[in-house]
Amino acid sequence: MNGRTWTFDDLDGIAALEAECFSDPWSRRMLAESLLSERFYGVLLEEEGELAGYGGIAFAADEAEIELVAVREMFRRCGRGKKIVEDLIAAARERGVKRVFLEVRVSNAGAQMLYLKCGFRGLYCRTRYYPDGEDAIVMTRELG
Repeated sequence: MNGRTWTFDDLDGIAALEAECFSDPWSRRMLAESLLSERFYGVLLEEEGELAGYGGIAFAADEAEIELVAVREMFRRCGRGKKIVEDLIAAARERGVKRVFLEVRVSNAGAQMLYLKCGFRGLYCRTRYYPDGEDAIVMTRELG
């Protein structure tokens, strides 16, 4: 499992996996704009040269938000998602972040379990947060 930061050469693969994994995927343009931001850090995992998963986090003062986490279906439940989240948390710590947030669909029990295993806890629910009307659970992890 090889982890590294995103480059512009990775955007087509990330956008394709984003479309595979989500009903409301980020566009290639949105991904590129994130990559250009100094507030953003993206991590990518490869298995034998194939994109296995990726994640992205945005920083604001002493807080951060995990905006993206996706793992190709064949690589799920094998520790890849945990590795991605841990890499994002490590990047947040390096920047002095004290608290990390994320949103997860109420129907995505697998992701919720991953985040709980990574030390996150639920804060509250955002009703009709996603474009299809599904609610989101807001989760947080204290780093201090």
